[in-house]
Amino acid sequence: MSNNVEIPELGLFGLIRFAWRQLTSMRTALILLMMLGVAAVPGSLIPQRTSNPIGVRDFFEKHPGTAPFYDRLSLFDVYGSPWFSAIYILLLISLIGCVLPRAVEHFHAMRAQPPATPKNLNRMEHHTTFSGDESNLQSAQTWFKRNRFRVRIEGNSISAEKGYLRETGNLLFHLSLILILVGVSLGSLFGLQGEAIVNRGERFVNVPTSYDSLRLGKLTKDSDLSPFTITVDKFIAKYDPKTSMPQDYTAWVTTFENGVTKKQILKVNSPLTFGSTRVYLQANGYSPIVTVRDSLGNVSFQGPVTFLPQDGNLRSIGAIKVPDAIPPVGFVSSFVPTYERTKTMGAVSIYPELLKPRLLFSVWSGDLGLDSGIPQSVYRIDTSKMKNLGLGSVGLGETFAYNGGTITLESVEPWINLQFVDDRGKGFALIGGVFAVLGLLSSLYGRRRRIWVRVTGSQVEVAGLAKNNAPGLEAEIADLVESVKK
Repeated sequence: MSNNVEIPELGLFGLIRFAWRQLTSMRTALILLMMLGVAAVPGSLIPQRTSNPIGVRDFFEKHPGTAPFYDRLSLFDVYGSPWFSAIYILLLISLIGCVLPRAVEHFHAMRAQPPATPKNLNRMEHHTTFSGDESNLQSAQTWFKRNRFRVRIEGNSISAEKGYLRETGNLLFHLSLILILVGVSLGSLFGLQGEAIVNRGERFVNVPTSYDSLRLGKLTKDSDLSPFTITVDKFIAKYDPKTSMPQDYTAWVTTFENGVTKKQILKVNSPLTFGSTRVYLQANGYSPIVTVRDSLGNVSFQGPVTFLPQDGNLRSIGAIKVPDAIPPVGFVSSFVPTYERTKTMGAVSIYPELLKPRLLFSVWSGDLGLDSGIPQSVYRIDTSKMKNLGLGSVGLGETFAYNGGTITLESVEPWINLQFVDDRGKGFALIGGVFAVLGLLSSLYGRRRRIWVRVTGSQVEVAGLAKNNAPGLEAEIADLVESVKK
């Protein structure tokens, strides 16, 4: 007799069913959730192209050997990489396939009657007996209804059940995770995040070229941007005279959308709304307006230059680039709204308002690197291949002459940084987060238990069973017995 056992072929349908069962198991969902967390770590440690292109450029310069390898692995665009998206999609499918069948099963279980009374109640936990008759069943039924138990009456016995809230909370928590993932997906596919610095008196038009930084969703096109404009009419920042701490930021703006012009007020926690896009007042600073002339007196550059604040008193750094000058010149600059000079720190600002503005700079001549095609910061100049022409500073209306031209500080205008956010899935994510907390609390504090009461002749039996050894059942049975005996 042969001992060989023939194993039937799995087949295509069987293979698909096996793969689906493996994918939708709770173990797989937990593994994928852990993998998603681990996969997100490089996005926090390595500069990303979408948020920090200058950092990516610097990384390539500092690590010319490893940077191309990182780039092939999409480590500079982690959250948009195929492998991160694959983990994300698999996790979403796994949770849906794991939780939804359980939710349907749980729904039917909640609508079904409690299980019938077992034959041998003496094998259950907290079993007790006392003398009684059929009238005790009515008292027990009243007690169960008062304490919100689901009741099943069969002949001389009552089966009662309570505590489905624990399992409901568990399912609600996992369903909320699905809702959060869906919300994040909607934001990633159809959302928008951008920033733009607008000087007082300037107008922002909602087109891609108006943004200083813009990140569109995977399925969002430039043509999907809502047509609107924002003109900054006035901006006032109030500070504490003693501590220089900000007290209030207010911008008066004129908006235009769908043929309607409105005068509106924009504050830090009071955004503007254009359809699904919200506009926030995020930061502020100063833009010195300068005029640069060549040796013949011709204007090479004239206009505002945005400076980046470095401290609470708005000491700011910036770069004035004049590629049209012959030869091109650049000013590595700092701006202080209220000028004061110290022995240890040099020029500092002692107050954030424009009480004594002054522009300080070093003048450099040579190639500014604007035609290299390499992204560079608007606030800095690479002077490694340039020639220094000297140091200088100017106040309002003053002119400084250097070898090859002059620079004049005409005036100073405040600027505000507008943050544009279109996150259409944040509502789903918020609701999912709230329900996740509620579900977690329900699963932690809910107690699933069953209690049976049966009358046999002149004897009443009471027994109970607590799922997961939840505490409190003994006290509940004691209260039931006391109420039934009365």
